Amino acid sequence: MTERAIVPTHSAFLELKEERSGMREGYRFLDEKRLILAAEILAELGRYEHELAAFRADYREAADALQGAVARHGLEGLAIHPPAPPLDTDCRLTPRRVLGVTLHDLVDSDRQPQSPPPSVADSPDADRCRRAFQVLIPRIARLAAMVGNLQRLRADYARTARRARALEDVLLPEIDDTLRAVESALEELEREEVVRARQVRV
Repeated sequence: MTERAIVPTHSAFLELKEERSGMREGYRFLDEKRLILAAEILAELGRYEHELAAFRADYREAADALQGAVARHGLEGLAIHPPAPPLDTDCRLTPRRVLGVTLHDLVDSDRQPQSPPPSVADSPDADRCRRAFQVLIPRIARLAAMVGNLQRLRADYARTARRARALEDVLLPEIDDTLRAVESALEELEREEVVRARQVRV
């Protein structure tokens, strides 16, 4: 730990104490911010795991529906079925801020998937398969938004933790050492002044 080169004066000592007070206040803020960000990460992770579990359940259902449709029509036969129309959903990102970090929640209108125009090649198995895969689209979009939130929270948490450690492990100990050195130098100067004053009286 290196001490800062400062001329030992009372004004310098008071300035250092004020600077140390500001650093301690900054460290307390960063430490509290770390806790809030960690809580938000855990909450977002819980929402992500819940949504991921629902996605996996729907994905299994879609895979089963695809297997049934292929078993009935064959892969080439299933390919001639009319595709689903564009998904009629109103998905939008709603921003919110957590200590300066912008997060986005995906909001959709949960409209029912539309069926394609009637076709002689259509069948209940093909329709079930089509609808099962349509359900996955908004779930994937919500998962993508949550992953983005987690990445932004993780980056800001790492940045905050790095700054807090720099204050705790480097800057605060350094200024404490400098304060002790200045205080010792001031005490030594005071002792010298006392000795000189006694010599003058003698």
